[in-house]
Amino acid sequence: MTLQPQKISSKPDIRNLTRETLVDFFESHGMRSFRADQALRWIHANRAQSFAEMTDLAKDARRLLEAHFTIALPPVRQKETGADGTCKFLLDLDDGNTVESVLIPEKDHYTLCISTQVGCAMGCAFCMTGKTGLIRNLTRAEILGQVMVAQNAAENDMRLSNIVLMGMGEPLANFDNVSSALSAITDSKYGLQFSTRRVTLSTAGLTNRFDDLSRQSRVRLAISLNAADNSTRDRLMPINRSIPIEELIDACARYPLAPRDKITFEYILIRGVNDSQKDAYRLARLLRPVRAKINLIPFNPHPGSLFQRPDTDAIEAFQTVLLQKNYTAIIRWSKGTDISAACGQLRAEPAAHEKD
Repeated sequence: MTLQPQKISSKPDIRNLTRETLVDFFESHGMRSFRADQALRWIHANRAQSFAEMTDLAKDARRLLEAHFTIALPPVRQKETGADGTCKFLLDLDDGNTVESVLIPEKDHYTLCISTQVGCAMGCAFCMTGKTGLIRNLTRAEILGQVMVAQNAAENDMRLSNIVLMGMGEPLANFDNVSSALSAITDSKYGLQFSTRRVTLSTAGLTNRFDDLSRQSRVRLAISLNAADNSTRDRLMPINRSIPIEELIDACARYPLAPRDKITFEYILIRGVNDSQKDAYRLARLLRPVRAKINLIPFNPHPGSLFQRPDTDAIEAFQTVLLQKNYTAIIRWSKGTDISAACGQLRAEPAAHEKD
């Protein structure tokens, strides 16, 4: 069963409408289709938060929208800023739930990590998000709202250019809303105009949605792998009990890629669990059928976890094995760990005190 939010307002959020739906709406009220394009430019390019702001839209069109829809960005309940400049936003949703997104400063741009669900059903042992289980899916509007909040917060000297769907939730378990949001995010004419090459969707491995994703979007694919054998991955990621590694790798090998593209495999290194050189050699053999690159992510501790981060020597030795096997293998030292904004630390609970 797909979980959706309970409606509080009787009016739908206009950001949940596709261009085609909005065109149909205007035409059904005797207005020409270009009104939809005008409205969409205000919604996406100008990030309007009221219909009154849409000054080049005819007054009767604005009144029509006001009568049928709402438009507002999700309120920021809390913003925390880490020592490295990483910002974590706790956003209020209409039904009283909250969700987190993380704005990460890079050398010359920002990367935004967005969520696709409130909570998560995957139950990965290393991740805080799954501790509360799945509450519900985010709507298209709630996914887009995270991007717009971050765009407003980004400093003028650096632009937000990269988006990763690696926050709370499993994106492919909310496929319809996620694919619709991705369409708006990457639409170069009526949407948010992000390059598909700068948008990455990370999945625990819902292979039954791979074909749908490849047909509907050309964003980058990342796989949360974290082990190279079934027994270890069973322990870390319950999804592996129904979709074992062999099935996942076979689906990745068949996934259609542009000539120079690769699938990114995310591998969280956990001391004494999956961080030995033997594990590295096993991983190198496993990924041979796939055009792959590997992100090595040292485990980020969080309250209640019994796992530990490996020593730096072990992390670098693991990477060396993969480099010797001719893989692109990058150690991703997580940002925002001091504000629980790093990989596996999101949970959407207010901090004891607000930082800004």
